[in-house]
Amino acid sequence: MNNTETMQKEKKRVAISSVIAALFLTGSKLVVGLMTGSLGLISEALHSGLDLIAAGITYLTVRVSDKPADKSHHYGHGKLENLSAFAQTILLLVTCI
Repeated sequence: MNNTETMQKEKKRVAISSVIAALFLTGSKLVVGLMTGSLGLISEALHSGLDLIAAGITYLTVRVSDKPADKSHHYGHGKLENLSAFAQTILLLVTCI
């Protein structure tokens, strides 16, 4: 296995770890918030939900962006990472609003 393949596997592992952590945090905050009636925890769960969406976008982007060039993507799929960063920026703006 060459260095590029190792880096691709590491990126995927880190991305899926982020999704799992965000899922756990969101679920935990929501369950405890609903059980205690804490609006603060429920709002934190919603905030963590946005983090979960961002982590999901990152995971999907990592999977797709490492694909090699093909007939319709002559230079590969790496530019998708820029689009992903833009989508996550929009999520941050939504959070601020």
